[in-house]
Amino acid sequence: MHHMTDTAGETSAAIGATVRAQRHARNLTLDQLALTTGVSRRMLINVEQGRANPSVATLLRISDALGIGLPALVSVPRPKPVKVTPNGHGAVLWTGPGGGRGVLVAGTEPPDVLELWDWTLAPGDEHDSEPHAPGTRELLQVHEGHVTLDVADETVTLEPGDSVAFAGDVTHRYANQRTIAARFSLAVFEPGVGASPKASSGHA
Repeated sequence: MHHMTDTAGETSAAIGATVRAQRHARNLTLDQLALTTGVSRRMLINVEQGRANPSVATLLRISDALGIGLPALVSVPRPKPVKVTPNGHGAVLWTGPGGGRGVLVAGTEPPDVLELWDWTLAPGDEHDSEPHAPGTRELLQVHEGHVTLDVADETVTLEPGDSVAFAGDVTHRYANQRTIAARFSLAVFEPGVGASPKASSGHA
């Protein structure tokens, strides 16, 4: 996609504007948000200014702490019955050294956030995920190639057409250990975003 650089820049700028607006709306200082998320103040400043290329884990920590969910962080959702994301317009939130990409193509608003991802893993690409919020569940279906999935202490290798359901609130990893690219769809369900005591403690 020849628009990718522009899109990445636009995504970073949109994320930064949303984080800043949501932080101000909650009367949170950068220090308070850093404390809640475990993300450094410097990184938060870079995110807000659209200069950072934060990991998915960092974006999740920020969106959870603000109580808005990841989809709302990358595009300001307007509640409507049908929200179309045209082909090529999803938010590229992860890129692998081999050219793989994790693209958030659709999502819902809190409190029960559902994310739909389109992932490509180049040969040798892998993505490590730290445990998401308690109760997070993931569904994955492989379309092309083979995907090796590590969840906690279990490892499975999925072939084209294979599907799997697993807990997203434990350490997990997607990897392509074969010589051809792999592509898979991933749905992530994160219940009760914004309802956790962590997000609301001390800030009514």
